[in-house]
This record gives sequence, C-alpha cells and structure tokens, in this order.
Amino acid sequence: MENGIVLSMRHIDKVFPGVRALQNVDFTLRKGEIHALMGENGAGKSTLIKVLTGVYPKDGGEIYIEGVQDAIHIRSPQEAQSYGISTVYQEITLCPNLTVAENMYIGRGKGVTVKWNEMTEKAGKLLDSLGIPARPKQQLGSCSLAVQQMVAIARAVDIDCKVLILDEPTSSLDDKEVEMLFRLMRDLKARGVGIIFVTHFLEQVYEVSDRITVLRNGELVGEYEVEKLPQVELVAKMMGKELEGLNVIKKSGVSENGKAETLYQAHGLSSTASRPFDFNIAKGEVNGFTGLLGSGRSESVRAIFGADRVTGGEVRVGGKPVKITKPFDAMKNGIGYLPEDRKRDGIIADLSVRENIILALQVMKGFFHPFSRAEAEAFADKYIKALEIKTASSDTPIKSLSGGNQQKVILARWLLTHPQYLILDEPTRGIDVGTKTEIQRLVLRLAEEGMSVTFISSEIEEMLRTCSRLIVMRDRNIVGELTGDELTQDHVMYTIAGGGN
Repeated sequence: MENGIVLSMRHIDKVFPGVRALQNVDFTLRKGEIHALMGENGAGKSTLIKVLTGVYPKDGGEIYIEGVQDAIHIRSPQEAQSYGISTVYQEITLCPNLTVAENMYIGRGKGVTVKWNEMTEKAGKLLDSLGIPARPKQQLGSCSLAVQQMVAIARAVDIDCKVLILDEPTSSLDDKEVEMLFRLMRDLKARGVGIIFVTHFLEQVYEVSDRITVLRNGELVGEYEVEKLPQVELVAKMMGKELEGLNVIKKSGVSENGKAETLYQAHGLSSTASRPFDFNIAKGEVNGFTGLLGSGRSESVRAIFGADRVTGGEVRVGGKPVKITKPFDAMKNGIGYLPEDRKRDGIIADLSVRENIILALQVMKGFFHPFSRAEAEAFADKYIKALEIKTASSDTPIKSLSGGNQQKVILARWLLTHPQYLILDEPTRGIDVGTKTEIQRLVLRLAEEGMSVTFISSEIEEMLRTCSRLIVMRDRNIVGELTGDELTQDHVMYTIAGGGN
C-alpha cells in the first residue's frame, strides 16, 4: 500500500437476493484524514461499512489495512476491531446504567478480576486528553447524547483504532454539541486517525471533511477533494442528474389560509405532553410547526392525532364537532400521522414491505376482516411503483430497506387510507437530498389535489420551501404565525427568539 494510506478497499462487490448492493467499489482512506462517504439512501454506504466491519461477507474484491502486507479477510466486527477498525453508530450501543469508565472498558478484561481504581484512573486520563466533559464515575445515562457519542469514540480510540467510522453521529445533536464532536474529530485527525464520516448533512461535510467519496446505486461515482467540489455539484453527483428546482420548489396550488374551507380546527387542545393551543388548517393547505428542539412541535401534532392522552379542548373536522382521544379516532376522521421516530413508532421491523403498507387500512377495516393476498399485493405494488420504493419485492422485510425507503413505506401506509389531513413529523430526517426533494414535491402535489398537510422539519429552509404558513413555537407555546412575505429565515429566527411577540 502507498505511504500514508491506512485503508484501501478495491473492487468490492456485494450481492443480496435480487439486489446488487455494491459493484466494483473502491474506497481509500489516508492517515489523519476525515473522509465523508456520501450518497442517497440505497446508494450502498451502509453495505460498504458493513463489509468493512465484518457484518456482511464481501462477494468480491480486496481490503488492505496499514501494517498488514496481504489482503485481509474480515469475518466479524471483533475481527475488524483487531485490525484497528472501530465503528460508532447513530444509535448509541453503550449501557446507560453503567459509569463512563465501565462503558469504556466493558468486555475488555482478560480475567475475572477488575482493577476498578486502575480502570477509573486510565479512563480519566483519556477523557482529559480528548477534552471530553465527563467524569469516569459518572453514570453514562446522565450525560448528553453528544457526550455519550464521545465516550463511544474514546472507547474506540483506546483500542488503538486506525480507522474510526462515524455513522450519522450528529443526527440527534444540537449545534453546540455538533461543534463539540467536531473538535474531537479534528483532535483525532491530528493524532493520525483516519475517520470515515457518514452523514446526510451537507453543511457539516464541508465544515469538517477533507475528501468525499460518492456512491450511487451501489457503484462508485468518484472521490473528490472537498475544496474542489462545490456543494451543488455534490448533490448532482449523488442524484445522478442536474438539479432542477432543488433550492426553490414552487408552491403552486397550495391554498393560503383563509382562502379555502377550514378542514380541521382545534380550540384549547391539550394533552399530557402539550399545553393548550389553538390550531386550524384549510383544505389543500400545507402548514407547519417550527421552533427549536423541545419547543413543543411534535407534542402538538401528537395531541392532534391523539397519540398522547388528550386532556382538554374542542375539535371540529369539516365544521362538525368530533372527539379524538386516541389514534383510531383520528384515523376514522380522515387524519394520518407519520411519526418523528420511524424506527420506534413507525415501521414494524420484522414484517414485510407489503404488511407495513396495508397496516393502517387493515386496522380501520378490522383484523377479523383481513385483505386477501391479491388485494394486499395490489395495494403494495401500486405504492411501491408510485413512490419508487427501492425493494427487491413486497415480501422483503422492511428492516432490510434503507432509511429513506422505510420512510416511503410509512408514507404509502397513510396514503393508502386516503386521508383528508396528513401530519408529517420530520419526514426527511436522516435521508438523502434526492429523497427529501421527492417527499417535498409529493407533499405539494397532495395539497394541489386537496389534501391538507402539516409538515414539521428541523431544517427551516425545507419548511420555507414547502409551507404556506408557519406556526412558530417556543417553550411549548405558540408565539407567532408567519405567512406570505414573512416566510423568511430571518422572520422565523426573530419570532423564535421573542421578537415576534
């Protein structure tokens, strides 16, 4: 291997039944480099990482690691670790009930005796050297998500890792926590660690990365130096086509509030998780709740859907008083809800794509009146085609799909019920730019067809492109509404900060 290269993957192939996940893919990581691995959902990023870490066996190609003359064969994550390859996943896999030090050294003792004082002292020195704001004897669960991520990284570093894989490490962090994590990444880079950074946040890629490798449809598009690849070109390479209208999506056909019939109206609605609030949405309108994390956005829409116990308020749908205290009540009144956490509240991981798609409609029909296999397949095939869901078949377990395709399946579930009003809470979180744009365009098309949509996103620009009215929240209270010329990032931030009161 060339001097300075810590990892080289050459001509990597991986085939699953009915799907070629990787074809002739090359990837090179240099010592002391932060290398972003980019691509749409289904591009092959996760598969390449799983091949590298021994989760999947490769079907072709070679892997070389610094310090080993011949190509290596990685058969398990433990074997990958023995070669100095460590991974920190988006979902933290440590034990929150144990201390920071215990998490750093758990499972690494060679005998039955644990030298607690030695372990605590060693952990303290490592935490200090990496600038991680945690104490060795502190319970891990009491630390912020960012600090927990950093503890997982410290554990990897202490195992003498040459290659550190960070899989969506910033997806649940706020701006200050992201900067804290980036400081640690830069520190490790200076120490010579090669870092593979997998993320969907383009701005973060350009802030911290040195190089970018782009995959598309399981094939290598290319490797680029960050400063030589403008952001718009990166997006085009990920999508495989020139961008048309990505930055500005026309809101034609979306009704401004007040110019169309009110479909849903709530007065003094409250739940166990939300304070009383008033809300309405017109037929064919796309509106949204915006605010900082913890502002009450998700709690408000969960109250509308009856996902949390409703404690008060009056609701009208189509001008008629209705009682919505549980999700089934909302569904009967033509309301659908895509939840913020698709893994916890959305998908049924062990069921097939088809079973996940028909689930809501089957609930409404009743489980004692199941759909025939032919009916279910027809429903699934229709929406797999309409939403371009990438799956080998409708029988494929949904857990084997990429995040963006799982999200499309949940969308299909609700579209199959033909709702009057669809609530989408963070529908584009953790998915690629191309799928984000598809979902935004779908929302606007549904509104043109008369459906009302409430759209929530942590990305203000996405909200501004999609919504004709924004309800601004702070500290679980509505502090303003923005429409027309007020729909700018400055107005949103001004209102969130208190200037709109």
